[in-house]
Amino acid sequence: MLTPRHQALLMTLAGMTVGVAVFGSVLAINGNPLADDKPAEIVNSQPTPGTTTRSDGLQADSLRYTEQTFGTEKAPVSAEVPDGWKSSQAGTRPRFIDPAGVWQIRFDTRGSESSPDKLVDNRAKSIDEQDLDVVSRADGTLIYTYVDQNRGPRMGLSRFVTTDGGESSAIEITVGGRPQDEAGLRAVLERATQSLQLPSSSGDNRPN
Repeated sequence: MLTPRHQALLMTLAGMTVGVAVFGSVLAINGNPLADDKPAEIVNSQPTPGTTTRSDGLQADSLRYTEQTFGTEKAPVSAEVPDGWKSSQAGTRPRFIDPAGVWQIRFDTRGSESSPDKLVDNRAKSIDEQDLDVVSRADGTLIYTYVDQNRGPRMGLSRFVTTDGGESSAIEITVGGRPQDEAGLRAVLERATQSLQLPSSSGDNRPN
C-alpha cells in the first residue's frame, strides 16, 4: 500500500508527463520559436551589396570639369581636370587623382627640347612594367597597357604637346586608369589638351 507521501510523488510525476506532452504538441503545431531566431539573425547579418561599381569603366559623359592652375608663379599653366579629382602634388609636375585612387591625370610643365615623337619613343623604351603592350604611338601620344603588381591591369596615355610645330615639347599630359576606362581616359586627355593655357614664353628646363 502506498503511503500518502508516495501518492503525492506519483501525482507530481504524472503532472509533469502531461505538461511535457502538451508542450510537445504545441511545438508540433506552431513550430519552435527559438529555432527561428538563429536563421533570422544569419540572414539579417548579410551586408547589403553596394550600388556603386567601377567594373564597367570610366564613363566620359558622367564627367564634369574644373580649371586648375599649376606650374610656377612666373610661368603659370592651367587646364581643366575632372571635378573632384584632388591634387596630390603641385608645382611643375602636379598630379590629380580621383577619390578612390583608380584614375589620375598628371602634368609635366618643364618642357623639353626634344620633339614629341622622340619623347614618345623614349617613354616607350623606359617603361619598366610587367606585360607592357604598346597600343599605339602617333601624333605625339603614347598609349600602352601593363599589369601592376598590386592593382592589376592598367592603361596609360601620355601626350607631349608642342607649340612650335613639333620641334620641341612644351608640356606632357598623362592619364592613367584601367583598360576598361579607355573611353573615359581619352576624354579626360582631350579635355585637358583643348583647355590647356600656357604662358606666352615658357623656357625648356629638361636637357632632352
